[in-house]
This record gives sequence, C-alpha cells and structure tokens, in this order.
Amino acid sequence: MKIAEPLRRMAVLLLCAALLLPGCADNSTGTQYKVYFVTKSLDTEFWKAAIAGANAAAAEYNIALTVLGLEAEEDFETQNAYIAQAVEEGANAMVFSAISYEENAAAIDDAAARGVRVVVIDSDVASGSVSVRIGTDNVEAGRMAAAAALDTGWDTLVVGIVNYDLGSRNGQEREAGLREALGADARVRDIYTINVLTTPQAAQAGSEQLLDRHPEINVLIGLNEPLAVGAAQAVEARDLVGRVRMVGFDTNVRCIDLMRDGAVSALIVQNTYAMGYLGVESAWKLLEGGAYDPNELIDTATTIVTRDNMFTPESQKALFPFGG
Repeated sequence: MKIAEPLRRMAVLLLCAALLLPGCADNSTGTQYKVYFVTKSLDTEFWKAAIAGANAAAAEYNIALTVLGLEAEEDFETQNAYIAQAVEEGANAMVFSAISYEENAAAIDDAAARGVRVVVIDSDVASGSVSVRIGTDNVEAGRMAAAAALDTGWDTLVVGIVNYDLGSRNGQEREAGLREALGADARVRDIYTINVLTTPQAAQAGSEQLLDRHPEINVLIGLNEPLAVGAAQAVEARDLVGRVRMVGFDTNVRCIDLMRDGAVSALIVQNTYAMGYLGVESAWKLLEGGAYDPNELIDTATTIVTRDNMFTPESQKALFPFGG
C-alpha cells in the first residue's frame, strides 16, 4: 500500500495534466485564483512555448489565466497599460517579463502595492516588489554563446553582436557575459555591436549593415530568437556561409533549417516552456502562502545545440519541446 498509493496518485496527476482538466491538482483551498501573464510578445516561438507552459500549469492548478502580449517588444507603454488592466480586473497574481528594466518598474510597484503578487520570468524589472524570479542566468548564457563562437580553429576572430533594446536587462546581461568571455581569448581582435528592433527583418537589415561597415567580421551573434533569425538570414543572403560563424539564441524552425544548411553554427536554447509553467505554478504557491527568496534566480537552464549534435535526442528535445 505504501508503494501503490504514490503510484496511483502520480498516475492521476499525469492523466489530469495530459487531458488539461482544471481542478485536478492538489489545490488546498479550492480557490480559483486570477493570474495574468503579461508577456513581451505573442508571435515568437519563444513566447508561444512559454504560454503553452503557463496554460498547462493553469489547468493543473485550477487557475483562471489571462494572457496579454504585444506585437512589438519595445512597447513598454502598452505593457504598463496591461499591468494596470490586470490590477483593475482583480488579478491575484501576475507573471511578467519586462520590456524595460527601468520603465516598467513603477507599474509593477503599483500593482504590488495594490495586492498583486508578482512573478518575473525571462527579463527582470527594477522593482523590490517582485516575489519570485525565474529564467536564464543571462550572463552565463552570454558566456555559453561565446564558447560556441570560439569553438573554431580560426586564428583571428572579429565579432559582430546583434542586440536588442538597451532598456532590456537580459540583452545587456547576455552581452556582458559574451564580451567577458570573448575578451579572454587572444584570437578576438575586435567586437562590434548594433542594437535593432526585435524583428527578423530589422535584425537582418542591421546585420547586413554591420557586415558592410566591418567586412572583416567572421563571427555574428544574435542575442534572442528574432535577432538570431535575422542574423542567420543575413549570412545566407550575403553568401557568407562557411566564412562567417553564426551563433543565435532560442529555437525557431527557420534557424533550425539554417543550421542544417550550415548558415547557423550553434543555438543557445532556453527552456521557455518551463519558464511559463513555473511562473504560473509559483504564482499559485505564493497565493497559497508559499515563500521564495526574490534575490535568488530559479534557473531553468540552457542548452548549446550545434550542427554536430542537433540530431541527438537531447538536442531534439531542446529544439522541439512539443515533440517536433
């Protein structure tokens, strides 16, 4: 009986999660909380995976989940309006990813002051009112990108970095880790950065501009999913496959195809589904009286996927979190 009961309970929980039936989790109060998930975007594969994770947790914990997202990852004003909307509509908790570390802070402080528990995933905000922080160690992820970029026998490396909005904390942390690791390798002669809007089109145009200004660049790094797509497309469009080593972040069908074809050398893949799931789960636990250390990041881990290892089971799982 001591063995059968835990197995029976696990089977029930797995069946409930698979069928996405609300109310199957061990909700100790029986309360259906209102949780708002305010994302940076609704369109990228990164955020689609995070939303899928959030929905899975909402079903498991019997949460009324509302997802609010943007078209442009630079639009912090609309994001602040969504935060205010969540407060006015009676949110008990909010899962949030900041477009701007500074410009979103006052809206988050106001929401917390009005009783909303705040969980941050992916991108941090300059607020002392956050209860839980979940995501990637972005400085370490930058170092991982550098390791992938440096994994070549070339004698001289000139690096171009395609980064996004200067107000986004995770982009700046990734670049800091990247520059730190690149600077420790004597082969790296120069490093150039361009900041662009967070779209593949803007990233491709910015990458081509960077390559035109500095034709000696032989390493190009895109620091999130849309920027990786645009940078890789620039390498392909300029017929630089094999001459420019391209490293990107996250998983996207276009980048995977370009990796197979040789335009992408490596991808730093984050566990986005886990970010969304753990964000909503942590919100529920907070509302049930749980406590976290807001100064401690719950690290959801990253994986380096290269052209050489992309077909291993581990890499396939990272690239295709829903089974391909």
